[in-house]
Amino acid sequence: MKMSEFFMPTLREVPAEAVIASHRLMLRAGMIRKLSNGLFAYLPMGLRAFRKVEKIIREEMEAIGVIEFKPPVVQPGEIWRESGRWETMGDSMLKPKSRTGTELVVSPTAEEAFTALLRDEITSYKQLPVSVYQINTKFRDEIRPRYGLMRAREFTMKDAYSFHTNDESLDETYRRFGQAYRKIFRRCGLSVIPVKADSGAMGGSGSEEFMVESMIGDNNLVLCPKCGYAANDEKAQCAPDALTEKDGNIPAKEMYEPIDTPDVKTIDDLCGFLKTRPGFFIKTLIYRAVNCETDLSGAPGCSNLEKTKTENGQDYYPEAFFAVCIRGDLDVNEVKLAAVLKASEVQLASEYDVERLTGAPVGFAGPVGFTSAPVIADESVISAGGEVLIHNAVTGALKADTHFIHVEPGRDFSPWMTADVRTVKAGDKCPVCGAEFYTKKGNELGHIFKLGYKYTKTMNMTYLDENGSRQTPTMGCYGIGVDRTLASIVEEHNDEDGIIWPVTVAPYHVAVVPIKYEGRMKEAADTVYKQLSEAGIETLLDDREERPGVKFKDMDLIGIPLRIVVGEKNLPSVELKARDSKNTELIPVEEAASYTAGMLKKMTEAFATEG
Repeated sequence: MKMSEFFMPTLREVPAEAVIASHRLMLRAGMIRKLSNGLFAYLPMGLRAFRKVEKIIREEMEAIGVIEFKPPVVQPGEIWRESGRWETMGDSMLKPKSRTGTELVVSPTAEEAFTALLRDEITSYKQLPVSVYQINTKFRDEIRPRYGLMRAREFTMKDAYSFHTNDESLDETYRRFGQAYRKIFRRCGLSVIPVKADSGAMGGSGSEEFMVESMIGDNNLVLCPKCGYAANDEKAQCAPDALTEKDGNIPAKEMYEPIDTPDVKTIDDLCGFLKTRPGFFIKTLIYRAVNCETDLSGAPGCSNLEKTKTENGQDYYPEAFFAVCIRGDLDVNEVKLAAVLKASEVQLASEYDVERLTGAPVGFAGPVGFTSAPVIADESVISAGGEVLIHNAVTGALKADTHFIHVEPGRDFSPWMTADVRTVKAGDKCPVCGAEFYTKKGNELGHIFKLGYKYTKTMNMTYLDENGSRQTPTMGCYGIGVDRTLASIVEEHNDEDGIIWPVTVAPYHVAVVPIKYEGRMKEAADTVYKQLSEAGIETLLDDREERPGVKFKDMDLIGIPLRIVVGEKNLPSVELKARDSKNTELIPVEEAASYTAGMLKKMTEAFATEG
């Protein structure tokens, strides 16, 4: 392609809205433009790189036998009602209506679409397992779209789904997808960190995320330096760290008792007042859960709760409240809590609701005698096996300016549920080897799930087994954010001059830059360009009437891996330089194409090396 025939509106100034490297550089390099908040258009140079990422994904999907589909982006609302997510997906889902009043969904994900498509086609166990995928547009109405392609409202995902007759088959496909993802990201030049993760609104039993380290990452990664344990903090677990009354300053007693704590509301205030440490407090927080699918029949304070049904008959509570007890020096992980409660979201209750439920101002909630809502004890208080881990504790007393001391979990209160809802942090101990965790910020690029029967059951997908009996298939789900992957490549591969594309995803492989596109320089540049193009090498010829400095700056900015400079003083040789190197080589014009092809071959092979 000749630059005179191309469209590449580069910018010299950094756009004020762009605060991360990928957003800044892709705008400056003329690769993307914003149409509206969270809505971006790809310009030709950016689209070429985008297509390279798509190509790598397709090749690796086909390598493990996954078949590509192209379902519509706008889907019928009725299939979302079938799955139950019409009610529970939340405001991020865009729900237009047709002119006839038919409910529609602008696809935020595709579990419903693929389950609906395949349930009408798969009738026998002989057709299973099957794995299918799409690379398609999605829309999620993000409240705060930011960071360019990293968090846009419209974006492109690779979604794959697999259907199986048993868990062993699902496990094998899940493993193969994990291996394929590692290859995809390696070929894209990305250093990913696979971590255990929460399945969130997708549902299912097990999941793994593929993260890249990022200072502006939405995720906190919890990592073990010894055994390699890695998890998103929404899923991370840690070894128990039991405390005993011997470690505190309050002598143990056989019965709890109230003490006056005037104007003392916070843990820090209490520590100073009682001369002890936060680890000996049981902090009680009141949470409001939205669209909670947990069975609350017989749970304290829930007899009059409003209960409704999804379109498929699943019971859920539009609103329910819970008291969560956790050690005073720890924080509740709201993603874990929502997963435990099967809720679409959880949030701290309002001051009004706290006072209504506890009978006391905020800061004095406690589990002893509390019956207005179910009590959930974190495993820092009582282990999953029932072992009490905090003795002789301090809690709120459900009364203003009053706390209880000498509280013994199990003796003085019994939780409705015990669950791991703590946020694991740096310094906590690995549950596998006991080493201390460290943490990093990360962005999610890919996520694989074992969905199980969540969608196939609710949407009535069945097949006949070898005995002629009707069975429900189990299901897996495997996603990659294509735009976010592209942006992450730029985040990892850049310098002060611009992008440094890995050769596997570069919009062009070689840029031929004549100092002036005239005379002998034009003749040599055309010769090299023609030979490279005939050899199948994607080449950009800068035939513009621009100063050499402008041409060089543009080529550094857009990040083409190899640059061939044609200058009068070096002819009959040309100057070859890699974008990520300061070194140059002089190559005779007649050898330039073959020499460059050899370099590109070696560069490409480096990204295919097993890591």
